[in-house]
Amino acid sequence: MSVGKKGVRQSKLLSYLKESGYESLEQLATKLSVSEQTIRRDITELDQKKLARRTHGGVAFFGGLDSQDYLRRRFESKNTKQRIAQRVAEMVSDGDSIFLDAGTTCVAVAEALNVRENLKIVTYNLGAVIALKDRTDFTMAIPGGFIRHIDGSVIGDFSTDFIRRFHFDVAVISASGIDTDGTMGDDNHWEVANVRTVMELSARTVLALDSTKFYCAGLVPLGPISDVDALVTDTLPDGKLREILLQGTDTKISE
Repeated sequence: MSVGKKGVRQSKLLSYLKESGYESLEQLATKLSVSEQTIRRDITELDQKKLARRTHGGVAFFGGLDSQDYLRRRFESKNTKQRIAQRVAEMVSDGDSIFLDAGTTCVAVAEALNVRENLKIVTYNLGAVIALKDRTDFTMAIPGGFIRHIDGSVIGDFSTDFIRRFHFDVAVISASGIDTDGTMGDDNHWEVANVRTVMELSARTVLALDSTKFYCAGLVPLGPISDVDALVTDTLPDGKLREILLQGTDTKISE
């Protein structure tokens, strides 16, 4: 095979890793229509170039993924996210079992949950874990996996099996956006698969989302807004999407 074809394939491989953070050999072989042996050789080369990290049965992305966007979102509209988080915390009771999704808004929710007692929390959001690490009355569980450096999420194919061990009173989820037809979306197929699993296992699902995410389409569809029990946001959008949100779910505005 020519160097040119190999270069194109490895570039595509890195693109998949940038999106998901982790891929198994089988997944990459299927996506790139090559053998697992070829993928192993590619991974070895990328590992030597410090663009990816070879793991047992797969590969994790540890290249130059820019974390500036995550840091910007972490501190941008901080007050807005805190108000949303406080409203979400009001929907949680002492002793509840909670799932917290990835993302900056869910870190704010974790901080707001300090007003509650004896919570049981499952999350792959290390920012949320750090926010609650001193709460000795909380029980927290995180899946094993690899750290996605851009936002501190624990990622891996096995996290879905881990999540299936639990049932939740409240699942707090996030999304990359809500499209004009009310479809929620995210930019990572791994997160969408996990969130769909969590929604099946939860008595109530709450979407915590700031208003900058309206009229934004995620790369991977998560489902219609009617699939969640409540939306907590800072302000509703204008136009058709406003009507869809009000009709599709219990919408709460943070004050």
